[in-house]
Amino acid sequence: MSAASPLPLALTMGDAAGIGPEIIAKHIEAKGSAGLVVIGAASSLRRAFSALGSKRTIMPLPPEAALEMAAKNGANDPVPLISVGELPEDLLYGRIDARAGKLAYDAVCTAIDLAKAERIGALVTAPIHKEAFHAAGVPFPGHTEILAARTGTKNFGMMLATQDLRVVLVSIHVSLREAIERVTPENILKTIRLADEGCRALGIASPRIAVAGLNPHAGEGGLFGREEIEFIAPAVVAGQAEGFAVSGPFAPDTVFMRARHGHFDVVVSQYHDQGLIPIKLGGIEDGVNITLGLPIIRTSVDHGTAFDIAGQGVASPASLGLAIEAARQMVAVRAAR
Repeated sequence: MSAASPLPLALTMGDAAGIGPEIIAKHIEAKGSAGLVVIGAASSLRRAFSALGSKRTIMPLPPEAALEMAAKNGANDPVPLISVGELPEDLLYGRIDARAGKLAYDAVCTAIDLAKAERIGALVTAPIHKEAFHAAGVPFPGHTEILAARTGTKNFGMMLATQDLRVVLVSIHVSLREAIERVTPENILKTIRLADEGCRALGIASPRIAVAGLNPHAGEGGLFGREEIEFIAPAVVAGQAEGFAVSGPFAPDTVFMRARHGHFDVVVSQYHDQGLIPIKLGGIEDGVNITLGLPIIRTSVDHGTAFDIAGQGVASPASLGLAIEAARQMVAVRAAR
């Protein structure tokens, strides 16, 4: 491991009925296990490696022993695993299972606690399934809410990043009607701050922030809605007063293209689909999900559990690889500070 990243990264397995174990196994088989510790169920990871025809050994260990092994591991060494429970070896792929939901939740909580204790450099999460969480009685809809609650974080957000586009969302998993209600100067200004913080965490020294409008053509001077005039523009002015290189509101149908062409480092998007559609048009294998505002570093794949292809051996580990790269980059930037 490099001097900039002395602590291992933890990979949480996600929902074992999905593609999480498979993409972890594929990544490790291709890139090696150096500096990585997996948190989940040994049975599920063994099954994933076996499906690849791999002979790699899985080593379930207590947390401290697993972390020590991960810090010393070479690329071809056995994979250290912190077990948070076991699942049947014949767990059905592609089916909602409360046992898989509970184990995925426990894995994330374990990783968060290790990160808070500074025993890992960052956590990288494979996808969970919201319905499996619900079946297991988990009182959170997803990773972001667990991370915020367990770290006591009030102001947090989601950055989706590809090689040529970064997007931060004012609202995440709410209805479109509620998302519109959340377009307030206060929420937008908080998101501008998070966007600046997220870019700096990735090593961008002076982030250029664009703010997307809500309405077609950014309201066309009030002809198509007044949200830009009454809420969004005041937030941009407030952000400028705080010293951020922020501008807008810009027409939503062109601002993402302009960012891709290098005019901006990040776009503040007013709601979930406005920001995620341009991100995912490039393919879900190319994106990384980064949680902003936390005292710890968390990155994730930019796709779901893919129940429709789970167990078929066709899932791509590309997004996981990018999430691991982003986590290592953020660890190095934080260490340099």
